[in-house]
Amino acid sequence: MIQSVNSVPAFDNKQQYETIEAEVSAAVLEVLASGRYIGGPLVEGFEQQFAAYHSVNHCIACNSGTDALFLALRALEIGAGDEVITTPFTFVATAEVISAVGAKPIFVDIDTTTFNIDVQQVAAAVTPRTKAIIPVHLFGQPVDMTALMAIAQSHNLAVIEDCAQSTGASWGNQKVGSIGHIGCFSFYPTKNLGACGDGGAITTNDPQLAAKLRVLKEHGQKNRYYYEEIGVNSRLDALQAVILQIKLRYLDTWNSQRQAIAAYYQQFLSQIPGIIAPQELAGGVAVWNQYTIRVSSEGRNGSSTTYRDTVRSQLQERGVNTMVYYPHPLHLQPVYQNLGYQPGQLPIAEKACYEVLSLPMFPELTTQQQDQVIYALKEVRS
Repeated sequence: MIQSVNSVPAFDNKQQYETIEAEVSAAVLEVLASGRYIGGPLVEGFEQQFAAYHSVNHCIACNSGTDALFLALRALEIGAGDEVITTPFTFVATAEVISAVGAKPIFVDIDTTTFNIDVQQVAAAVTPRTKAIIPVHLFGQPVDMTALMAIAQSHNLAVIEDCAQSTGASWGNQKVGSIGHIGCFSFYPTKNLGACGDGGAITTNDPQLAAKLRVLKEHGQKNRYYYEEIGVNSRLDALQAVILQIKLRYLDTWNSQRQAIAAYYQQFLSQIPGIIAPQELAGGVAVWNQYTIRVSSEGRNGSSTTYRDTVRSQLQERGVNTMVYYPHPLHLQPVYQNLGYQPGQLPIAEKACYEVLSLPMFPELTTQQQDQVIYALKEVRS
């Protein structure tokens, strides 16, 4: 492996766009010329294709992954006095929407190898007020949905899958988002299936939930100007829908490229002392929205977080750009002080926040760029 002076980006969506530019440009110009920008056959067509891809009966497109989660909770009539179990190691939207509907997030610690919610701890967190579980398929790694669904069924709980980072991942023979009662997706540009702006979708096999979701996302109206309940305005526009239709055709290829990149990282990073590579659970197929390692500070001076940030800075000096997802656990955030969680209460999630480092990951990442990442890590750790 040869060290390079070129900068390796943490993420680059320009290269992906260049491969489909002609298709996207033609489709976007056609939409602009049509004058039909909101709703219509293009949005409906994407919903049908996305539902078919996940082998579900219904897909409801919306404005964002956050809206998808919020609408899912609303459709399940979860609100004040209810509790929803989720993970403290995720983007804030997962917990934020629970609070937004008036319910209380109950945080459960995470698994040491996948960063996902520790399913074995979920059952102990169930109370008479628990109404749902929101597992997050973090970084493109699926949660053990067999075990989780068994717990949910035994306690009569709804399961809302947060698939924001995992479009195309699967557990067993099923795509994530098709296993729980509702699946919620984000099409933020950095996702495996990313729009050129915001966007989201909800999947379900329940026709009543699907009908309610469509009402809620359209200001609570089933028929025009006749409002059945308080809703929101959450629509995917036609420009994003047509771009997503094109990208959906390439998704499996791009995910396969991500998997090859992850395998290459895995092969060489295991040889570097103090670098803990992520592990896939048997039964799951990850799609690696992020490739997140742990940087152990054992034998080093300073705290874990200080050492991780030092390593990150040294990688930056060598032209390797990285990200930290996530530097602070949700249960210790100022906004959730009222819940009464204390430092040390969810130790695995807290330690992960000190150690995690997401390496460059996108389908077009070259072997030479990966070699530069690996070489830099070896040099920093020597």
